Amino acid sequence: MSKVSKLFKALSLILKQPSLLNKVLDDADVNKNEVVKKYKLDKGLKTVDITELLPNFDVTIEPYAALDGGSTPIDLALLKGLAASKPNCDYFEIGTWRGESVSNVASVAKNCVTLNLPDETLLQMGFDKKYVEMHRFYSKNLKNVTHLQGNSLTYDYKSLNQKFDLIFVDGDHHYESVKSDTQNAFSLLKDENSIIVWHDYGNNPSDIRWDVLRGILDGTPSDKIKNLYRVSNTLCAIYYKGVKNAEYIPDNTTPKKHFSITVKAKS
Repeated sequence: MSKVSKLFKALSLILKQPSLLNKVLDDADVNKNEVVKKYKLDKGLKTVDITELLPNFDVTIEPYAALDGGSTPIDLALLKGLAASKPNCDYFEIGTWRGESVSNVASVAKNCVTLNLPDETLLQMGFDKKYVEMHRFYSKNLKNVTHLQGNSLTYDYKSLNQKFDLIFVDGDHHYESVKSDTQNAFSLLKDENSIIVWHDYGNNPSDIRWDVLRGILDGTPSDKIKNLYRVSNTLCAIYYKGVKNAEYIPDNTTPKKHFSITVKAKS
């Protein structure tokens, strides 16, 4: 089949099933090409070592479910450590799920606010009732956590009447949602030293989700892109001022450190 024939066949399929266009636009190569063309970041963001962000890195995380769809222990330790570094920290997150991240942060922060799609919307989208009921499992009874329900794409953030020291973006990870959530996150920062953390910048600590990176870059004010990094040993990217050392880490690099983890099961 010629390239022209393939093109017409592809267009025909998209006309019959328009949702296929989203799949094409979300393709990793398409997003990578857009990032390289616009930002010249063919290797993504430089990596900042987690111990530069948290020099005295000694964090106990609880709760941690060790179930599908959650953050890694080091992701949670990063969030909790950053929150602890901010006196009377005001924390905001997009994407609640079981409430593990906000529960960990709430143990060291003054005030936490979390936004998730309404339960009714999730049910209408076809999600299982048990899945929907699992949202806020760990955080629903915490006194310093406010649970908001709404679509992050259309939510009236001005109604919060509040700014934040630390923001965690962990909602829908498609390009348009990441871009919108990023734009809104920057509008909610308390001051020039406030921090944004994005989850799932990579599927593991070394690869890149190019749709997420493209959304982050296109949603970040141009003068602040120089302060974007990925965080070593995590699935996260970060907006953080004052980083002194950042580099591209080659594949199969020799570990420069290890983590000591104590595991206790509680019911």
